[in-house]
Amino acid sequence: MVIAMRITPSILNADFANLEAEVGRIPGADAVHVDVMDNHFVPNLTIGLPVVESLRRVTDKMLDIHLMIEDADRWAPAFAEAGAESVTFHVEAAAAPIRLARELRKLGARASMALKPATPIDGFADMLDEVDMVLLMTVEPGFGGQSFLDLVLPKIRRTRELIGDRPIWLQVDGGVSTSTVERCAEAGADTFVAGSAVFNAPKPDAMVSELRELAVAACRH
Repeated sequence: MVIAMRITPSILNADFANLEAEVGRIPGADAVHVDVMDNHFVPNLTIGLPVVESLRRVTDKMLDIHLMIEDADRWAPAFAEAGAESVTFHVEAAAAPIRLARELRKLGARASMALKPATPIDGFADMLDEVDMVLLMTVEPGFGGQSFLDLVLPKIRRTRELIGDRPIWLQVDGGVSTSTVERCAEAGADTFVAGSAVFNAPKPDAMVSELRELAVAACRH
């Protein structure tokens, strides 16, 4: 059986001066992961809604928006309205996460909740039926190029147990590379955000394929 493993490269490590061309370098990717940071929820400032709207005009790839922002309840719906197929908000930043997830779905986007490394999943187990994906940060959010935190592996396993047979994607983000993707897949992840590993590679799309193959092989094993 072929196991579905998705690679969603983060453009945080791409050339912001020409994102259309950068996205064109990863035709084999399952989605384009867009990190939106506000310098409040995390100590970094990146791109916002206007850039996502511009990206939507130049690519038909799935846009996977990761909001690392305060007041997610207010801003997240606008990204769904802009045409993003998946919108992730942090449970630490949402005042009414269930209401927000339902609003995103109503707007036609996949709703996703993200958790920082130290945030336990068990407190949100009852919310799983309200989302289409769970994103587990495997570094402290805010900057690309950080080292993978092995301490998150038990949480990946626990989240996979809680998801069970439900068609909910389990995404990991942070330090994903050829040396860590197998551990994540073995623990139960099926969707992988890789930024520097992909865009710093000589052939980004070949790296996308390699990461996917490693994940599939690890899961089979």
